[in-house]
Order: sequence, then C-alpha cells, then structure tokens
Amino acid sequence: MTGIEVDVNYLLPYRIVNLVAVTLISGFNPGPYTGSGNNTYLISGSEPALIDAGIGHPKHLAAVRDALAGNALTRVLVTHGHPDHAAGASHLAGRWPGLRFAKMPWLDVDNQFAVPWVALADGDQISVGDGYVRVIHTPGHSPDHVCFFDEETRTLFCGDLLIKGASVVIPVSRGGSLTAYLRSLELIQALEPTRVLPAHGPEIDDLSSVVQQYVAHRQHREIEILNVLGDRPVGVDAIVVQVYSSLSGALQRMARENVLAHLVKLRDEGRVRKDDGLWSSIR
Repeated sequence: MTGIEVDVNYLLPYRIVNLVAVTLISGFNPGPYTGSGNNTYLISGSEPALIDAGIGHPKHLAAVRDALAGNALTRVLVTHGHPDHAAGASHLAGRWPGLRFAKMPWLDVDNQFAVPWVALADGDQISVGDGYVRVIHTPGHSPDHVCFFDEETRTLFCGDLLIKGASVVIPVSRGGSLTAYLRSLELIQALEPTRVLPAHGPEIDDLSSVVQQYVAHRQHREIEILNVLGDRPVGVDAIVVQVYSSLSGALQRMARENVLAHLVKLRDEGRVRKDDGLWSSIR
C-alpha cells in the first residue's frame, strides 16, 4: 500500500525524556544539489529511529545497520518528500521488515516512494529512542517540510530549512514559497534550540547568526532583482543571467527557482506584475 494513512497509535502524549544518543550517518550522495551529501540521524534507545531515509545507497544501509549494533530500526521520520530525503524508504523497508515511515502529507509525491506513510501533523509528539520529538511544520522549501524538535534537550533536526555556509533553494515549480520560508525561519528561531542538526552540511551552533545571514541574503537578492527589472519588462532567464552571472548548468536551474520565488513574493506584495511571460516593477 502506498500513500498517506493516519495511525493515531503512532502519536504519543507529551513526556519529558532525554534523547539517549544521536549518530550522524552520511547518505553517501554528494552532488551539485546535495553538496557533500545528505545527513541522516539515528536516534538510539528502546525505539531506534532514523531522521530522513537517504536515497538507498548500499553504504548508507550498511552504516545504519552498524550504528544499530544489533538492534532493530523501528521507524523513519522524513523531513520532506524530496528524493534525497525520502527515496531510500523502500530500501530501508526491504532491510527491516515492519519498519514504519512517517511524514507530513504531500500527495503529489508521496506515492512514488512505494511505502505506506503515517501522516504527521504540526504539533504531533512522536516517540523516538527513549524520548520524543515534536513535529514543527516549516513550509517554504517544500509544502510538506517539517522539523523535529526535542524540547528537553532543545535539539532541532531542521532538514533543509537551513544549511550552514550555503543558501537554500526555494523551488516554486514544486510547491516552494519564499514567503512561507521566511516565516518558518522566524518560527524555529522562536523555539530557541541549542543544537541544530541540518540535513546537509555541519551542525549549526549559531542559529540566530545564520538566520540573520539568510534573511539579509534574501533581502539583497530582492534588491538585485528589482534593479534588473527597472522600468522595462524582463523575462526570468534574463534576470537569472544578470543576478547569478557566475553560475552555470545545474546551479543555474536552482538559481532560476530562487528568482521565481522572489518574483512570486514581490507579486503577492503588489510590487511587481507579470504580463505575457515578462515581469516588471509596479511604481
């Protein structure tokens, strides 16, 4: 069976218990979209759980097995439905029969991963290890994106919401929203986590500084885009060439998504308009 199903027995009431241990396990999938590769996290304890499924690389499966040290994996919590985070689900299911998978629904993509999903909702408390994490809906990078927050240790598994030293793509063509993304940054900052574990790159130990850098970066890009528009209609590709002149290939495609994300935000704010495929400022 594929798709999303709700299992109320999967959700547990609030309880304060520390997570025993968190082990970083590489997804073994470096590339232009993933950097050095995905981070997945094994939470040890009486109910071992994995944050994100990776892509199913044999080395990832072997590393999870070794980290479990003979224990059975009980569940996989997925931050969002992009393939580098969810495509490994069927491979994990083949290795650990009876394994349970959970994510926030995104019906356009969930069926492609060939496992039954337990549907998560904002605020759910999920048993992991010897404790729990709370589901925090943080859309923007994708409509189903969530973070998982251990309130006792104040550890935040932030998925693709933040990447230290790199920007996050907002793929409008796949449900991304820059407006929602900026709100999600405010939301996690208000949680005041003391440890932030991203799905790419190193641990984030200076959340406030990183969020400020992200917001400043987006504000700078917005100014650049408005400057390109000037007083004449311009196509998206022309904006990308001028704003991201140093990028090429796959990175240009990501840059195009980010430009579109800014344009949609500006249009929703009444600052630009689109006519016959061209964008122009509203003075």
